[in-house]
Amino acid sequence: MADDLLSAASESYSAASIEVLEGLEPVRKRPGMYIGGTDERALHHLAAEILDNSMDEAVAGHATRIEVELHADGAVTVRDNGRGMPIDPHPKFPGKSALEVIHCTLHAGGKFGGDAYQTSGGLHGVGASVVNALSDRMVVQVARNRELYEQHFSRGIPLGPIEKVGQSPNRRGTTTTFHPDEEIFGHHRMKPARLMKMAKSKAYLFSGVEIRWKSEIDDGETPVEATFHFPGGLADYLHETLGSASTYAERPFAGNVDFRERFNAVGKVDWAINWTPSRDGFIQSYCNTVPTSEGGTHEAGFWSAILKGIRGYGELVNNRKAAQITREDLLAGGCALVSCFIREPEFVGQTKDRLATTEAARLVEGAVRDHFDNWLAADTKSAGAILDFLVLRAEERLRRRVEKETARKSATKKLRLPGKLVDCSASNRDGTELFIVEGDSAGGSAKMARDRNNQALLPLRGKILNVLGAASSKMGTNQEINDLCQALGVSMGSRFNVDDLRYDKIIIMTDADVDGAHIASLLMTFFFTQMRPLIDKGHLYLACPPLYRLTQGAIRLYVSDDAEKERMLAKGLGGKGKIDVQRFKGLGEMDAKDLKDTTMNPKTRKLIRVSIDDEDGGETGDLVERLMGKKPELRFEYIQENARFVEELDV
Repeated sequence: MADDLLSAASESYSAASIEVLEGLEPVRKRPGMYIGGTDERALHHLAAEILDNSMDEAVAGHATRIEVELHADGAVTVRDNGRGMPIDPHPKFPGKSALEVIHCTLHAGGKFGGDAYQTSGGLHGVGASVVNALSDRMVVQVARNRELYEQHFSRGIPLGPIEKVGQSPNRRGTTTTFHPDEEIFGHHRMKPARLMKMAKSKAYLFSGVEIRWKSEIDDGETPVEATFHFPGGLADYLHETLGSASTYAERPFAGNVDFRERFNAVGKVDWAINWTPSRDGFIQSYCNTVPTSEGGTHEAGFWSAILKGIRGYGELVNNRKAAQITREDLLAGGCALVSCFIREPEFVGQTKDRLATTEAARLVEGAVRDHFDNWLAADTKSAGAILDFLVLRAEERLRRRVEKETARKSATKKLRLPGKLVDCSASNRDGTELFIVEGDSAGGSAKMARDRNNQALLPLRGKILNVLGAASSKMGTNQEINDLCQALGVSMGSRFNVDDLRYDKIIIMTDADVDGAHIASLLMTFFFTQMRPLIDKGHLYLACPPLYRLTQGAIRLYVSDDAEKERMLAKGLGGKGKIDVQRFKGLGEMDAKDLKDTTMNPKTRKLIRVSIDDEDGGETGDLVERLMGKKPELRFEYIQENARFVEELDV
């Protein structure tokens, strides 16, 4: 059969099989590669891309004002008083203006050479062109040299050349209006609250810009007009965020450093931090005014400076317990904002959620450390209060660890689980993993494949209860849910405490089929509704087991779907003889070596961290209700709305 498959695939794989996507077609074909998906978060990312371009003009010193307007039909206008995009003919594209090249060509922009912008949020040259590709209409106006130019686009295609439409003696800058394409984003609409928050945060990040907000949509909560300008920058932002909450320092530790002064490097860093007993800690970080929701090297450098500084102060005042403080303790009650500007930053992915520039850690740590040492020495009252608080947190953390080690030793004796909890031997939570698997057969393979030191297993008996809409009494008597809670060492709902968690990572490991996906969905629904902090703190993951194993001689390759399998069959594995194809119907069919190499070994596996966008405006909860709730008509409606995005259906 494998020979037949290989022969058929080889015959059908020819030059005609190679699809060439021209212009901006790749963006419309795979929007997720450029903006992270087609959901509400991705929709608002369009506005962020255009706003970032105007912010780059402001940070570079060419613009002082930016206007953001949401129209009644869902279109967005961003206007700045910067230099205005170039409108002269592009030397490499005769007959096309630079403006058209910017909006119709991927990887075209003014941020590659380094002459037009020292630091910028857009560096791949895809922002404006991606927004153009995913908008059913876009109009760009440029005021330069006392003249006004305009060009219209639709779905990435210019509707005509750039035209001079009049004089503009008292105006300069770029105005972009775009309307997101419903063919791409379906029922999703721009939300005033989310857009205004985005605009306001930019004003905090750069004190030299004034941002004006206007909305034709009145949601009853968001102002229809507002002006944002914050001379105090991040210190103002932190003050508003904390509100009336009590803090350990009378004034936050805030400041900024230009890297030229200290390190002879282009860029700077701004920061503000305080500690409070009134709420959980948080950190919001930015690079070149772009939010980095998953942190990165600039965050690592900041926390390293704070940790070394507080430990050093503890040693200075002879508080030996300060050496026990860790970054985890700093995050408890520590509310921080960090914004850095660097040249040619490297991000993980086009959506720029995580900064990867190695040098940023050194620059930020070096800039913040000396200032923090001086701040602690100058305000000994605040320094003492913060140190005492952090020492108490460290002591509490160490106490919980001891209690957890004791609990771990006795917990297994008390548990009577289906297939039994197969615990790990590690005495504390750090680095431990609990794999939630389907049934005893999968558990048997996983038991042989696991690392006994830090990997535990909990086999489940079929599909757990769909907790959405289920009565608390029904959840309390459900055996699978009770087993899961007991294994994790936690309670549900309001009684859940993430500090009681017995494992560092909770990994859902189900079969790579429809039933496995359903079980994973039920488990994620349970954690979302009953143990939300477990997701927020980054403890929940999905394993990625393969669907096929291809073997040719001594070469063994694992693939995750049919499309990849067909590609590899056509291409060949590089070995000798026929290609043997084995489809894994379930994890129980995989031998221990297969399961370990593909799914459980941290060095070779791939995990997906389950996360929730904090700024999704409640969309995650709405989606869970539509897909997992008791109303089948909502599920049907969702399928109808999103069916056009399904390109291949394996029935």
